[in-house]
Amino acid sequence: MRRVLLFGLGALCAALATPVSARESLGLYGDWGVFRDPVVPRCYAIAKAAPSQLWRDYEPFAAIGTWPKRGRRNQLHFRVSRAMAKGSAISLRVGSERFRLIGGGGDAWPADDAQNAAIIAAMRAAPRMTLSATGAKGGRFSNTWELQGAASAIDSALLGCARLR
Repeated sequence: MRRVLLFGLGALCAALATPVSARESLGLYGDWGVFRDPVVPRCYAIAKAAPSQLWRDYEPFAAIGTWPKRGRRNQLHFRVSRAMAKGSAISLRVGSERFRLIGGGGDAWPADDAQNAAIIAAMRAAPRMTLSATGAKGGRFSNTWELQGAASAIDSALLGCARLR
């Protein structure tokens, strides 16, 4: 199972990379991979959602990116498994904490920098997080990520971009 997740994570990250040859792997922490793209420059920690037998429009992932030249760090982004209904409430549960996200289509984000920071802090202490929304074709769906290794991956991405200013 872990090999399947790792293979899928590698394929996902390859698809996300600008030029594939520019991306450097900085490590693997649990289910979280860390990459640096010095061309952009950016660094990010990324993980696929837990596998599911349910129908999916997209391959869901969570990514935490840092862009040193833009002064942006630890920016959280979710690709969810289904296209969401317009105006759908997007809920994120991290451990016992709940957050309402914004987004549309197949993407979701924290509403602002304060919420982003609160979610990242909660991720450091929780065992898993689950995002829920209503699909464009109706019905609720959810995606879950295991958070073991997430804190180390987030820190590794920050350190990986410390020299890319």
